[in-house]
Amino acid sequence: MAYKRISIDTSKHVFTIHGVDEVERPVLRRDLRRSQVEAFFAKLEPTEVALEACAGAHHWGRRLGAMGHRVKLIPPQYVKPFVKRNKNDRNDAEAIGEAASRPSMPTVPVKSLDEQAATIIVKHRELLVGQRTAAINALRGHAAEFGVIAAKGTANIEALLAVLAEAPEIPATAKVAFAAMGEHIADLDAKLAVMDKQLLEQHKSNPVSQLLVTIPGIGPITAITLALSVNPANFESGRHFAAWLGVTPRENSTGGKHRLGKISKAGNERLRTLLVVGATSVIRVAKPGRSSSSAWLLGLLARKPKKLAAVALANKMARIIWAMMARGEAYRRQPSAA
Repeated sequence: MAYKRISIDTSKHVFTIHGVDEVERPVLRRDLRRSQVEAFFAKLEPTEVALEACAGAHHWGRRLGAMGHRVKLIPPQYVKPFVKRNKNDRNDAEAIGEAASRPSMPTVPVKSLDEQAATIIVKHRELLVGQRTAAINALRGHAAEFGVIAAKGTANIEALLAVLAEAPEIPATAKVAFAAMGEHIADLDAKLAVMDKQLLEQHKSNPVSQLLVTIPGIGPITAITLALSVNPANFESGRHFAAWLGVTPRENSTGGKHRLGKISKAGNERLRTLLVVGATSVIRVAKPGRSSSSAWLLGLLARKPKKLAAVALANKMARIIWAMMARGEAYRRQPSAA
């Protein structure tokens, strides 16, 4: 039997499939074990297959696409409104199919093996940074219990450990624990240094990264992260790319009245953080006469708080990044304010 669309609710071991015919009538409801999925779809004529864009979806998208099926990956937040009443595997599979049936439903492109492999080092670095931050916060918190307070920042950890080791009022057992925590942080620092070196080597050999690093506020790590993580062909414009990063404002408009709120934060959190941090570094040194201080930025800083201006600048940087990546253009520096 030919199906118009088959949607799959994936899991670790059991996959639930939901198929509809040409008039969108359910004609297939079935559970398959993971080992049965490829054999089942290999017997079918090429059809549209819809999945949620979650863990493992790109793997199955590649496998099913190689069999001739047309794969659609739907963002999970767009599937949720179509779930009827109680959440279960069959309702989830049906909701994925309902979402995929909408002509205007946005989809996620299936990543190739090389695209997924290139982002592993970036995600691993993000994991290590998070672990180091958690370890430093734990160390500072335990030190505060003994009345030892240190300035924020990784550069102050060695001084904090030295004070803890020499403080006579701190018990020996606590000093041993502090030393172990210091060794853990040092080990994470060493691993991050090795990873940063690898990323810098990739940056030097990547023409897109070399192009992006010319933008004020974009350093080598941010440039190579963008080059490895972003395919500009997946976005219609710089506005769409900025919205994907979550640096565009939420809209709550009605009755012809436009109301814009805080940024959506609906996209890639790591890339959004890198852009906002880069924009903050530009604002920190902004003043008339600097090459990175345009009249637009100085005018914005005169009207708005610095944090709000940093987000606005990150939005503008996102649009510039997309234009440069999509068209291969060099950065055109804006005239600095007199």
